[in-house]
Amino acid sequence: MAFFSIRLAVLAAAATALVACGGGDEAPAFRAQSAPAAQAVLTKVEPFVQPADPHQLPAVKRRALSSPAPQAVQFSMGAISQEKTLPQAEGGARLIGAARALAGAGSAEALASKLVWTRTPTGAVVAAISVSAEGAQGLRLGLHVDALPGSAAVRVYSQQRPETVYEVSGQQILQTIERNLAAGDDADAARTWWTPELGESEQTLEFELPPGTNPNAIQVSIPSVSHIFENLSLPQEGELTAKINESAGCNLDSTCFESVAQLRNAVARMVFTEAGRSYLCTGTLLNSAGSTGIPYFLSANHCISSQSVASSLQTDWFYRAPTCNSRSLSSQSESRLGGAALLYSSAATDTAFFRLNEAPPAGAMFAGWKSDAVGADTSVVGVHHPSGDLQKVSFGKIIGQAECSSSGGFACGGSSGNYHRVQWSQGTTEGGSSGSAIVSEGKYVVGTLYGGSASCRSPQEPDFYGKFDVAYRAALKQWLSPDTQPVTGRVPVYRFFNSKTGAHFFTASADERNFVVNTYPDFRYENIAFYAYVSPAANQNAVFRFYNPQSGAHFYTISAGERDFVRNTYPVFNYEGPSWYAQPTAGGDASAMYRFFNTRTGAHFYTTSAGERDFVIANYRDFRFENTAYYAWTAP
Repeated sequence: MAFFSIRLAVLAAAATALVACGGGDEAPAFRAQSAPAAQAVLTKVEPFVQPADPHQLPAVKRRALSSPAPQAVQFSMGAISQEKTLPQAEGGARLIGAARALAGAGSAEALASKLVWTRTPTGAVVAAISVSAEGAQGLRLGLHVDALPGSAAVRVYSQQRPETVYEVSGQQILQTIERNLAAGDDADAARTWWTPELGESEQTLEFELPPGTNPNAIQVSIPSVSHIFENLSLPQEGELTAKINESAGCNLDSTCFESVAQLRNAVARMVFTEAGRSYLCTGTLLNSAGSTGIPYFLSANHCISSQSVASSLQTDWFYRAPTCNSRSLSSQSESRLGGAALLYSSAATDTAFFRLNEAPPAGAMFAGWKSDAVGADTSVVGVHHPSGDLQKVSFGKIIGQAECSSSGGFACGGSSGNYHRVQWSQGTTEGGSSGSAIVSEGKYVVGTLYGGSASCRSPQEPDFYGKFDVAYRAALKQWLSPDTQPVTGRVPVYRFFNSKTGAHFFTASADERNFVVNTYPDFRYENIAFYAYVSPAANQNAVFRFYNPQSGAHFYTISAGERDFVRNTYPVFNYEGPSWYAQPTAGGDASAMYRFFNTRTGAHFYTTSAGERDFVIANYRDFRFENTAYYAWTAP
């Protein structure tokens, strides 16, 4: 296994390269957030284009069919009533999916009684369920999780396209749940992970549990399904089936206007789910001081205002026509399925501000913004997805200010307040446009869409946009232009599960990660485990790495004394030097890194997830809990 012999110099170089390019599956692999104190009074930031990232791995995988394929338990649902498909009032998030209860799977006990588990050649066990709904354009299954091993593999695919699979580790699902709970969300909503929408009337959910796991130990259910009744399909292998040309006729194809050629690359269509009901809105990628590449994303509070809903977010990029008025979908369109961390939401300006969990595709633009007030008669442009349609553009100007109500339905009035009053000269907005930005000078975000009365029938009626300068001063500046000095960057530490040995491997090198992914099929990639630093800072120590060639397992310790003891006592362990830097004690926003010792194999296991810790303690007798090893971070 040649990759185990990668030396410290290579790892350090790879980590440094990762910091420079902003790679990684989730948010960029660095944390340089600011510049000198003068940045605190920035009045504008220029756009920045996402470079190609050779370190990013696709969320959707291609694979051969399992042999034998697990026997999927069938759940069939009839059609939904027509009234459940009616759109909401104009100006809001567009309803595209109805909540439905899934009879027979609403409790862990009910679902467990139906699952048929099959053992694989590696000793793992697999089971699957297939859910279909008559007339559905797509489905999202709400997987409610009370207990799940971190090294479980959860796969989502359609029987119509079984070779195209979205795979997520149990660790990722547990991380999502813990993020939701930490935000104070309701327990049921927080513990629900929504499968991605695949554009088919049938969806299969497959579980693979690692060897030694009793299937009775997991506690999962699917009490709710979101029945998608509008076609959201992205192209697959040359097909151009899509939800297109459904918006009103006065909307303008953004591809026809070179003046927004860069701006349109900053705008994504949003799909998200709350309590089983799925919606469409629009959001904009924002640049930050220093062009850090951190994927900050701006939309409306009335679209998403809780972390649990943010975790369900899918974004569709370059969702537009390839040429002017071609009435087809560009083959460049692609989705990101990993959700987002909700950093700020406020009804005062109808603002929702996120950090996407996956980097946007190469070519996406981080829009610029202005933090000073913008007055009447300012020309503005809006790029958005009315009715979830292919991307459109509107041209107009700010004609005044207003105050808008955050309760009791849509209501704006007065001549002053936290909202811009906008009148369009070309184009309009519709449901699904909510959360989209208006920009001045063709590139500076100055507001986000709350709602309005504008339509093709009433082009002179106004729309209302929450003022960006107000939201910036209230909160957004702490992320977009923080006033602290630059700090050494955090990098993601990636995790693998060896299906043959049951051991885990961790690396802070994206190059090493990619080498393992491409070379060692027994190592199943489990995404980002946690974040750490590439060089020491105050109150941080190196985490040292060893490799045992007899067992094929690695050992990691932050203790220099333990490092020296292993080097002097166990010659079979090859010392590979420092791998990353973390805190030896609690403090700041660092989380405990729990450590286990496998008394059967002699390998160690590490996790920052309290849920995974508890599952291991309760279900794996060979694992001896050794408490906290050190402290790392669960966010970049």
